[in-house]
Amino acid sequence: MSVPAPKRLLLLADHVHPYVYRQGFPQGLGPLDLVLAAGDLPGDYLEFVATKLPVPLVYVPGNHENEYVHEEGQGRVPPRGVINAHGRLVRVAGLTVAGWGGVPRYREGAGQYDPGEARRGLGRVGWRLAWARRPLDILLTHAPPLGPHVGSDYAHRGCEELTRFMRARRPGLLVHGHVHEYEGKKVEYTDPLSGTRVVNAYGYRVLEVPARS
Repeated sequence: MSVPAPKRLLLLADHVHPYVYRQGFPQGLGPLDLVLAAGDLPGDYLEFVATKLPVPLVYVPGNHENEYVHEEGQGRVPPRGVINAHGRLVRVAGLTVAGWGGVPRYREGAGQYDPGEARRGLGRVGWRLAWARRPLDILLTHAPPLGPHVGSDYAHRGCEELTRFMRARRPGLLVHGHVHEYEGKKVEYTDPLSGTRVVNAYGYRVLEVPARS
């Protein structure tokens, strides 16, 4: 039996990167299978990327409520041509992706959740995954799980509920944003209990993931 070719992913989060947001994009990037956007990106940036690439773009919202576009007479509307995976299980490019946007609550406002909300929401995602009877390839989040990628302040702490979900469902890859590059948390790592590869998508990054047969 032949081994499926790896999937090539473009990861985006938190920063409108000039390499991506340019007239010549995607020249020099090479072939891609999927775009994953891990939050706090403007809706028009997501739409720009979606119009430039002939592959699906899956995103989760961050904590700054900027994943919208402004249209005359309609106000703020969700970006078009992209897939919001928050609280959902989606099947794209031959991969099963679960999404959970926002961050653990640190002040008043939207784009945040309490522990109970995270448990219930991720529980529903886990139920859908069990019903689908598929292994989870990718968990796409805005906040990081507990571990080396947590920020140095309370607003950028890791999410305990995400960590539990990751260790119960064992995705091959977890992609997150929220912790910016100045924190020095860009390096990926492997979670020792789940075996999940955890990647901070800040800015942009291209990586390959194995495809399951």
